[in-house]
Amino acid sequence: MRHFLTLADYTKEEILEILELSRKIKKETKNRVFKDYMHKKTLGMIFEKSSTRTRVSFETGIYQLGGVGLFLSSNDIQLGRGEPMSDTSRVITRMVDMVMIRTFEQSKLEEFAKYSKVPVINGLTDEYHPVQLMADYLTIQEAGLDKNLIVAYVGDGNNMTHSWLNLAAKLGFELRIATPKGYEVNEDILVNALEMAKKSGAKIIITNDPKIAVKDATVVTTDTWVSMGQEEEKEQRIKDFNGYIVDKSMMELAQEKAIFLHCLPAYRGYEVSEEVMEGPQSLIFQEAENRLHAQKGVMVWLDRQRDK
Repeated sequence: MRHFLTLADYTKEEILEILELSRKIKKETKNRVFKDYMHKKTLGMIFEKSSTRTRVSFETGIYQLGGVGLFLSSNDIQLGRGEPMSDTSRVITRMVDMVMIRTFEQSKLEEFAKYSKVPVINGLTDEYHPVQLMADYLTIQEAGLDKNLIVAYVGDGNNMTHSWLNLAAKLGFELRIATPKGYEVNEDILVNALEMAKKSGAKIIITNDPKIAVKDATVVTTDTWVSMGQEEEKEQRIKDFNGYIVDKSMMELAQEKAIFLHCLPAYRGYEVSEEVMEGPQSLIFQEAENRLHAQKGVMVWLDRQRDK
């Protein structure tokens, strides 16, 4: 049985296979064809961190696949009252067909998966956000930029940068990450990605200069500087990230055909300007929609693996 906890667990062929399935299901959805790929299957959705896009995309996705989603916040289940993750897993996974978890520590997700009787999907942890990267790469494919791809990430060394590292290392494209000093990516995750990159031929560049990262890039992406749980650091982070806003002048350093991506929610005027957000290079809302389609591909693929 396979879980979807981090992209490092998957081969290039598997990632592309899931994305191909996602494109197929998206095309069917756009033609108002809804096949019961997961007929009467139940997806348990555990949210220790709240979310707009994750809840709507997974709940809509499982419904369109012929199943049903159960929204379970920490306040709704015993997990929020101190029940061990291992006990919660062994109870819930005897009643549902698949589980998506959006939580804090990656270790909690991995513990749940260890005891689970069904596939487990990482809806986000502090370390990784793999389903978002599947949506991002689907958007890149649709824009026709997956060949000779150069991705520039400008911002915080967070779960998004870690997932970009894994995706680049697996698929073999060039990734440039620009973070302020003190906000670099996790060293262990970087070392692991560099090791994987030796096999794929990926080029990974780490810098503190966003202009170096963006120069001639085909995709420019960023994320909020103040993630959930970091509100007390807001004023200090705004100072530290001075010069890291993706604005028109920064986008002009990228290739003319370059696109802008952002996983949302975005704080306009901080990590990205209003002009770029609403500009012709921005594909952020297509990217947001693709959370739905990419995650349907992930769910169907995992369900098929379980039946093998």
